Amino acid sequence: MAYKIVSSQCTACSACEPECPNVAIFEKGGTFHINPKKCTECLGHFDMAQCAAVCPVEGTCVIDNSVPRYQAPA
Repeated sequence: MAYKIVSSQCTACSACEPECPNVAIFEKGGTFHINPKKCTECLGHFDMAQCAAVCPVEGTCVIDNSVPRYQAPA
């Protein structure tokens, strides 16, 4: 699964964007979003998703259950 940013809670502080090791976070329409095709949940980089770790609004960066879990290349 990838992470997603709950747009209604995003304050557009941009804390998450530079922390993403996969450059999956982008700004659009005044809020930030995560490209699920690039999001690896920070696996192989960090113990927890950095977007969720640095977001000042709890519950804004959450698991997107509609996206299949990331599979590392074999």
